[in-house]
Amino acid sequence: MLLLWYPKCSTCQKAKKFLDDNNVVYEQRDITIDNPTANELEAWHELSGLNIKKFFNTSGLVYRALELKDKLESMTYVEKLEILATDGKLVKRPLLVDEKFVLVGFKVKEWEDKIINS
Repeated sequence: MLLLWYPKCSTCQKAKKFLDDNNVVYEQRDITIDNPTANELEAWHELSGLNIKKFFNTSGLVYRALELKDKLESMTYVEKLEILATDGKLVKRPLLVDEKFVLVGFKVKEWEDKIINS
């Protein structure tokens, strides 16, 4: 498993603690230093089954500064992937990537169901 996180993010810290407390083996990657590529994001989006908008950190400063709320609807899928790949802070975090699933954001019940109870 791969955990993409931002170490200063409290939600990401909770997700990491959850993984550690449950003895989950994973690699970690600081999403702000080594942001995902458009190809990675495309593969993860397809595996997740979610709307691409769920991959955007809509409460982030970069999202607001770029005024993406007003622009996303008119952007193509490829444009959305490309802009997400420009800055790790645009991507909703944490992201947990497994070969069978992708979890976007940290919701304890969802993570328990996918990781512990599966």
